[in-house]
Amino acid sequence: MSTAMNFSTKSFKARPPDKGAFPLDHFGECAAFKEQFLQCLRQSGSESSACRPRAMAYLQCRMERRVQLMANEPLEKLGFKDLIDEKPEAKPEKL
Repeated sequence: MSTAMNFSTKSFKARPPDKGAFPLDHFGECAAFKEQFLQCLRQSGSESSACRPRAMAYLQCRMERRVQLMANEPLEKLGFKDLIDEKPEAKPEKL
């Protein structure tokens, strides 16, 4: 007596990950932002905290593109709340 297992009864549908991966920018729509970020990393000795404004600009570019390079996500949730909340300090007036 042989028992056959039929695995084809369930269909598996692949879905993209919720976070952590996004499509490649095949058309180079955000290449300038990426290059600015990479140049900053080279100049700062790979100190990523010095390049956070450029990283934020790159992610904004990806979210704004029409080909869905990245799902829209509030920048605060991506770790840029402190950069958004920064306000230029007022200079004291000279009398």
